[in-house]
Amino acid sequence: MPTFRIELFEGRSVEDKRRLVDAITRTTCETLGVTPGSVDIILVDVKRENWATGGRLWSDPEPAV
Repeated sequence: MPTFRIELFEGRSVEDKRRLVDAITRTTCETLGVTPGSVDIILVDVKRENWATGGRLWSDPEPAV
């Protein structure tokens, strides 16, 4: 039973998420030889203010160059 937890910025459409989980499920089934019913995918929408990279929140404006 493979389980995927995918964290992504909020704001993506339900259709985008549907395409993503379909592609992951198909690839997992082909690669691991499992049935679609055994593939769990948990999508977690994260606000940009709750995600940081390189010491900077994604909600912060781009630094001046």
